[in-house]
Amino acid sequence: MLANRTSEQFRLGFMSALEVDGRGFVGGLLVTTRSGRPLEFQCTTPVRPDRTQEILYGRTLRAWVLGELIGSTLFSRVSIKPDLVVVHDKQMLELRNHTQTPVAFLAETGDDRATTHGRIISGRQLHFHQDHPGDSDFVESRVHLLPGQADLQEPMERVREALTETVKTVLTR
Repeated sequence: MLANRTSEQFRLGFMSALEVDGRGFVGGLLVTTRSGRPLEFQCTTPVRPDRTQEILYGRTLRAWVLGELIGSTLFSRVSIKPDLVVVHDKQMLELRNHTQTPVAFLAETGDDRATTHGRIISGRQLHFHQDHPGDSDFVESRVHLLPGQADLQEPMERVREALTETVKTVLTR
């Protein structure tokens, strides 16, 4: 079942991950109000697959690490659940197979990589997991809840900056 909140409580999640040389990936999830005010932030410690996992997962390794391991961990940690999670990496759409909440990939401006079930929201192309076509309709039915010129990229940049600071802090210890 998709999230069912009143319009006043519509919350957005912004999830990103950084690859840290030799240490794997660090991920972060920022939950905001519909206007972008932060409500909660969680991040992971570095997640690095071992050689056996690299062999066994093959081409699906990145989706497994980013979507299932990091994404699911972050989503389970936040106490304030978002109604929609926006991700920076297409591989993170894998998270959608592990939650009831819609997940959308925020394509770069001018990115015309064809995926099914896309929507343009606030001038940005959102792509949804191909196995969950109803997510696009769910978002379309709630797009009126976002401010007219909502910038979906700016909160994603905040997540990436927070992760960069976290990594700096960890590496200087």
